[in-house]
Amino acid sequence: MLRFEDGQRASGKLQVLSLTGGLLSVSNPLVRGAKVKMMFLTQAGTVLGGAEMLPPVTNTLQPFRFTSLPLDDQRKLGTTIKASLNPRDVDQLWIEKFRGAAVATTTQRRTFKFLAGAIAIITIGLVGAFCVLHLPLPK
Repeated sequence: MLRFEDGQRASGKLQVLSLTGGLLSVSNPLVRGAKVKMMFLTQAGTVLGGAEMLPPVTNTLQPFRFTSLPLDDQRKLGTTIKASLNPRDVDQLWIEKFRGAAVATTTQRRTFKFLAGAIAIITIGLVGAFCVLHLPLPK
């Protein structure tokens, strides 16, 4: 999604992407030098940055260069590019994410079991103390 300084919007499809810019497939070429805000989705999340449109190379392909890209979005872009260079890394990221969730779940279960056991022991102890202190002993 592209948003121009005057608020108008246009859409395009990313064909090539780098840390400094990329190549868009557009229905109509945009004005050379046009300043836009560009937003697109990556595997690492949404990227939002400022860009300048460069001269079109064909009627439907137009390069751009980033003019402003926040650090967080630079990281997302770098992660996406790295993952595209080695697709196995994407699978590895999902595996690590799943393992992290599984470990968290296991830890939560252990904590719950420990707390439930501690509460049960404390309850038994309190009931026993109550019985000893408040009930008469048999003669």
